Amino acid sequence: IQTLMPETQIFVERTLALIKPDVVDKEEEIEDCILRSGFMILQKRKLQLSPEQCSNFYADQYGKVFFPNLTAYMSSGPLVAIVLARHCAVSYWKELLGPSNSLRAKRTHPHSLRAIYGTDDLRNALHGSSSISTAEREIRFMFPEVIWEPIPAGQRARDYLNLYVKPTLLAGLTALCKEKPADPMIWLADWLIEHNPNKPKLQHHISEEEHQ
Repeated sequence: IQTLMPETQIFVERTLALIKPDVVDKEEEIEDCILRSGFMILQKRKLQLSPEQCSNFYADQYGKVFFPNLTAYMSSGPLVAIVLARHCAVSYWKELLGPSNSLRAKRTHPHSLRAIYGTDDLRNALHGSSSISTAEREIRFMFPEVIWEPIPAGQRARDYLNLYVKPTLLAGLTALCKEKPADPMIWLADWLIEHNPNKPKLQHHISEEEHQ
């Protein structure tokens, strides 16, 4: 039975999305599409890179014929860097983007973001990390001040759920069944916020004046 039904695995990935300079005015539209596609936005910032910074970011493309035009394009104005998270974030974001050449995307993937917002093979509107390792490097490049904790996967994720999530959720569902509120979803959400085991606890120190 175990061979027919493999053990459930929990994977949460992060990937980097860049809204490139020529389409930053479409930021809200693109973010709406991102959220409707099941991604969470963990971090976002608007910045403008220098040509040298662009060269460092695209170091793996150095020496290719389009490299000077790429760095000039990416440093031509502000861009928006976004950290996305979801199950298989890297592959899903790449699928949502479509082919890197926007002209090809318009022919073969007309509903992809690059087909909708891109112009040609260089001005393709959006960037996506090519792999998990590349995503981590690119996220650190765009968000150097943020400390990212490693996301648990496999057995570590299951241990975390069993230890920290399931007991609280079970207690909340039990209380929900007893209470029988008119709007169970809102009630449960409020209960979980109130009973969050990781919620900071403030200690009130009573001064001598207050005590008297």
